[in-house]
Amino acid sequence: MPVYQPPLLTIDAKETRRYAGLMRAKDFSEGLITEACQDARLLAEPRGSYVVYDYDCLAQRVAADPPFIIEGKKIGQHLAGCDKVIILAATVGDGIESEVTQRFKDGHYAESVLLDAAATTAVEQIGDGMEHMLVPKAAAAGYQMRWRFSPGYGDWPLEQQPELIRLSEAAKIGVSLSSSLMLVPRKSITAIIGLYRTTTDTAAQKHTPNGCAACTNMNCPSRKAPPPDTSQN
Repeated sequence: MPVYQPPLLTIDAKETRRYAGLMRAKDFSEGLITEACQDARLLAEPRGSYVVYDYDCLAQRVAADPPFIIEGKKIGQHLAGCDKVIILAATVGDGIESEVTQRFKDGHYAESVLLDAAATTAVEQIGDGMEHMLVPKAAAAGYQMRWRFSPGYGDWPLEQQPELIRLSEAAKIGVSLSSSLMLVPRKSITAIIGLYRTTTDTAAQKHTPNGCAACTNMNCPSRKAPPPDTSQN
């Protein structure tokens, strides 16, 4: 199991603002957001793990020991045509979470919320970095990659999260699950990436929705706004 330990040189302030629910707050101090990003960068312990498995897209079966059958129509469609998958986990560790909790206890509510948002941004950046790192590795083996898809997107049930923990070997980077299926440390992610041969006809899959567009939680305060409709122009 490869372990990914990237440097976290910057944390995106705009994404931090979005995760904090401040996209409409025009007068909110940019300095506070920048400070939260800097604090999160210093507190983070970025780590990731990933394992590659053979995959039967018709049966939605990951060839692990024991095998894992993926439930959900949308994830099945997303992985159509893939014969391998990468299952990954990433985290920024529990130091940030402890600091978020302490700031809230001390009554520094705004700072707590912003640090929490910066930590969310940071772990998503680690996931993005893992994807970028894996692209040339996949290409060298004759594969292209689908974007990462996590339990909870679409109709992929969170009840399958334990299998993502097992198959990504997340325990080796300190990631586990609570009894309510929440990731521990809280600022962690798991995901699957489909690999398909470059000769495969994948035109239908290239335009499948990703990220917020693939999620059914329409009321999420961190939801990205859809791109403008230019079809009438």
